[in-house]
Amino acid sequence: MKRRVVVTGIGAITPIGSGVDGLWDGIRRGHSAVTRVSRFDASAFRSQLAAEVSDFDGRDYVDAREARRLDRYALLALSAAVSAVDDAQLNLSTVRPWSVGVSMGSALGGVAFGEDQHTSYLTQGMKGVSPMLAIAVYGGASGANIALHMGLRGPNLAISNSCASGAIAIGEAFEIIRRRDADIVLAGGAEAPLAPLTYGAFSLIKAMSARNDDPAGACRPFDSQRDGFVMGEGAAVLVLEERDAALRRGARVYAEILGYAHTNDAYHMTAPRPDGSEAARAVCGSLRSAGLEPEQIGYVNAHATGTPLGDAAEVMALRGSLGAHASCVPVSGTKALYGHALGASGAIEAAIVALGLNRGFFPGTYNCDCQDSVPPIRILGKEGLYRKIGFALTTSFGFGGANAALIFGRGDT
Repeated sequence: MKRRVVVTGIGAITPIGSGVDGLWDGIRRGHSAVTRVSRFDASAFRSQLAAEVSDFDGRDYVDAREARRLDRYALLALSAAVSAVDDAQLNLSTVRPWSVGVSMGSALGGVAFGEDQHTSYLTQGMKGVSPMLAIAVYGGASGANIALHMGLRGPNLAISNSCASGAIAIGEAFEIIRRRDADIVLAGGAEAPLAPLTYGAFSLIKAMSARNDDPAGACRPFDSQRDGFVMGEGAAVLVLEERDAALRRGARVYAEILGYAHTNDAYHMTAPRPDGSEAARAVCGSLRSAGLEPEQIGYVNAHATGTPLGDAAEVMALRGSLGAHASCVPVSGTKALYGHALGASGAIEAAIVALGLNRGFFPGTYNCDCQDSVPPIRILGKEGLYRKIGFALTTSFGFGGANAALIFGRGDT
């Protein structure tokens, strides 16, 4: 029999709060962190909004020397991992280092740091370039630095499937433990894309909201007036453990991962397949993986970035996979609060789902004043849902047609 996999620790660095309590307080507070970009001058761009992590200091998680050595992308990832291990009360010195793996997702890796270093090169030549550049820009830098910092010698995956990266990284970590390649995996996603050229590239293709006069209302999941996503940054890491071993050590269990699947649209680099068929197939695959029927899903945390095409395709995917149940299962899109952190979003939302199952509250959807899907799905209002449920689904989709679905169950079963 395949082994069961549970979530025993959560580390998060997000625009609405950091750590388990910070993230949860931000979700319950319900105030959007979206503002005008402050990291650089965005006045020349069509879109000028972002959700920034304004209070992050890596020295709260690692020593000052290591914090200086790492770029923001790797430091966000490492800080979230340190926070997750601490939250799990996991003493890594008591486990075999080769039994602990890392699986991290990112759409862009250290590209923003590379952009910054290119600017230094143009003004100062090679003497102005960091000697860390070559080992900072690639997507695997986050997981490599986590493994190096903690002495972990198990499998180490770097997933780069655009905005589905974090969810796929968690799903692949789930499979690693189930097939006995590791007993524990630190899994999640990290993204630090807020640099002018990187940001401007998404503004150029009109993927982001231009509602610059209304930052808090700019990200509008499922709303008829949505006009694009709002870029964010951050990281989230989950400690995944084989269930029996976690219970033997007395670990607190937030939730259990029950199902995972991913597919690809093979349709367009930036637009989803309009009928949502491949996204629906990912959801159906996760249900089969979990051994569940659609009617058993009690909550859906949707990818729901607020793009005109993406949200419409997701409604089709939910209806195609959940059937009639899609009209009554509570669905929320939470990115209006913390923006879209690209490859980290799926990990942040997995953390929210795990906490919701543990604490009996699921956040609602902000800025959805007029739902435009016909037939409609049940969009949770911003008051959220107070309910103990058994099973929850979270979806993630990305450029290039990447689709991923994860199913979580309560950890007390």
